[in-house]
Amino acid sequence: MAKRIVVAGGGFAGLWAAAAAARLRDRRGAEARLDIRLVAPDPFHTIRVRCYESDLAGIRVPLDDVLGPIGVQRCEARVERIDADRRSLTIRATGGSGQELGYDRLVLASGSAVVPPPIPGLSEHAFDVDTYAGAARLDAHLRALAEGRAQPGRWTAAVLGAGLVGIEIACELPARLAALRAAGSDEPVRVILIERGPEIGADMGAGRPAILAALAALAEAGVETRTGTTIASVDARGINLGNGETIPVGTLICATGLRASPLAEQLAAPRDRLGRLEVDAYLAVENVPGVYAAGDIARAAADDAGHATVMSCQHARPMGRLAGHNAACDLLGVPDERAAFFAPDYVTVLDLGPWGAAYTSGWERGVLVASGEEAKRVKSTINRQRIYPPGGRDAILAAAAPIIQSRPAAPRAT
Repeated sequence: MAKRIVVAGGGFAGLWAAAAAARLRDRRGAEARLDIRLVAPDPFHTIRVRCYESDLAGIRVPLDDVLGPIGVQRCEARVERIDADRRSLTIRATGGSGQELGYDRLVLASGSAVVPPPIPGLSEHAFDVDTYAGAARLDAHLRALAEGRAQPGRWTAAVLGAGLVGIEIACELPARLAALRAAGSDEPVRVILIERGPEIGADMGAGRPAILAALAALAEAGVETRTGTTIASVDARGINLGNGETIPVGTLICATGLRASPLAEQLAAPRDRLGRLEVDAYLAVENVPGVYAAGDIARAAADDAGHATVMSCQHARPMGRLAGHNAACDLLGVPDERAAFFAPDYVTVLDLGPWGAAYTSGWERGVLVASGEEAKRVKSTINRQRIYPPGGRDAILAAAAPIIQSRPAAPRAT
């Protein structure tokens, strides 16, 4: 009987894990009997990093367009339970009953989700750009503002959380709101970026090129920034700050950071502060035989200098390819062909709305490669071309080849 790989998740890591496993199966020829199945709750691969954009056209790719040509079966269902001892999943399709799906190897790539802070009223009134559904809901809300009646704060938007996503959506909003506001209206457009900590973009490092560019872009767009600020509660009229101030707000967007899929908690394995599973160099989950993890649900060493992977498609895609390849190596009897993950190079390309973008190199984001319109072109190429799967069986399998980087040789003793 054919051995089975199950991939849980249809994002960047999951899609490329399934494709990489299919690639190795194809390369091994007719004797390679391997059943590959991808389980995801909807039929699309979402280019999640584009969800902050005003134009959502084309950000979803039908999974069948990628999986069908390479012989990967798709199960439209949600993973509810992992039984690692029995090597079995409980999956449930929308409106259906739970079913058991066994595996010989599991690649867990169920991603992450934004975690709203426990602020009264936030979950009822806030939007997010974490998923296509969230982005579409926000888009519909913004368009409906123009049809609604004039009221205080109608064209005021607040963004909670000044990390990378918060900065990107805040830079995008002023022009987006102004374009939707009725011609001739004198209602002011106002965007406020609220951060609980002492700095905007603290992860980018004070005084470094990316944050300097971000601050310039926010200022040029007219975005107000408030640091050291908390929201005490939210209601239909707006936000109530911790200092007692009330701001009428028509739109509140939560961009407060991500946490790994709760499926990670079902495995008896170490996890980091973001809930990510600790994996070894081959992306196998520690202490759980038969399970690999990739993408936002996994924390892997990226280099020999102590840097770990981040929740980004920059790492999710190569992690997925390697996890799928390594799982297939196990089952096709070529364990020596497994490869270790190594990703010493790191870049950041931050979209800053009409101002342009900031493109930095290095883990400390200390080297500015490009900025403004030049960096914006790079960002557009990444978001709209480079991270999309190609069309056609041969091209998909070729793109699924794992990127294997060698560690530098240790210096010889003299």
